[in-house]
Amino acid sequence: MMRRALELAARGAGLASPGPLVGCVIVNGREITGEGFYDYQKVKHAETLALEQAGERAQGATAYISLEPHAHRGRTPPCTDALIKAGVKRVVAPIEDPNPKVSGRGFAHLREAGIEVSAGLLADEANQLNEAYIHFMRTGRPFVHLKLAVSLDGKIATRTGDSRWIAGEEARARAHELRHRYDAIMVGSGTVLADDPLLTDRSGQPRRRPLVRVILDDRLRLPSDYQLSQSARETPVVLFTSSDTETAAELKQLGVEMLRIDGGARDLTAMLQELGKREIQSVLAEGGGVIAAALLDTGLVNKVTFFIAPMIVGGVNAPAAVAGIGADRIKNAIQLEDVEVVAHGRDVEITGYPVGYAGVSPASSTMPENA
Repeated sequence: MMRRALELAARGAGLASPGPLVGCVIVNGREITGEGFYDYQKVKHAETLALEQAGERAQGATAYISLEPHAHRGRTPPCTDALIKAGVKRVVAPIEDPNPKVSGRGFAHLREAGIEVSAGLLADEANQLNEAYIHFMRTGRPFVHLKLAVSLDGKIATRTGDSRWIAGEEARARAHELRHRYDAIMVGSGTVLADDPLLTDRSGQPRRRPLVRVILDDRLRLPSDYQLSQSARETPVVLFTSSDTETAAELKQLGVEMLRIDGGARDLTAMLQELGKREIQSVLAEGGGVIAAALLDTGLVNKVTFFIAPMIVGGVNAPAAVAGIGADRIKNAIQLEDVEVVAHGRDVEITGYPVGYAGVSPASSTMPENA
């Protein structure tokens, strides 16, 4: 039943942010009497939807919920009140909600009302499901997922800059599934100039908020006739820079939002904090090598996905997936844990988490001046 609650919660991908992914299953005896998942736009929480479906059959039932229910009044009345009023006798939830308005209080309210509360079941799975929300609540910064498509020899393009397509059709479809789960996508001006990308979510799945396209462009090189500039009024483009050129006024007129922060686009921590203020809880960083290196070197990457294609590009001048200085010794290389390997057609997806990531801002988090 808890796995079912997690499955339901996952249906909120693209629909729940900036709230968490929450699913609820009401079980009376051996019968599922109600189910629901959270959709921010619909306002009602997963527990409320499941209880409404269960009706009188919620009396004496067990509620399996993927996250601690809240006991405070926000956009909706407390979910704990609804559970208590419905006569639920037991609540099973894997983890506390890290939101300081909620954390521990929901469980305490239920116990005070005489409801049995069990926590910890499938906690790892629940933490992973809501990893972006949990990180955002703890740090105020969006969760950063670095995604790159590379050849066997680690190249993201040829020496002439051609990169279409390293990943095959199946892997590209999977990449759009990843985009669907995130609030924003981020690239540097070098990637924009090389590929003139659109950077949209083409998964075909519904989403509540448009995918915000974040451009790090310290020297303000984004051309006004590129796809990003021309589509800024339909899908948001946020450009971080420290420059102020004649292009700026033209880009603003096209709908590009220009943000200047101390240190410009090179101050990655300040950039992420600014996105956090906008309730962007997750960012998919798609390159290129300079940005990948800067994010990794400064400990700002929470998750890594490489799509590896069975091809050899070669060339000393062909750009590598990760630029920068790199590790001086193998033992100092960034290691990944909880690694998952999945095949997509001819390509292989490798996903993992940088070892030792603590969610704490590093002392220095800037990109090179020539980025």
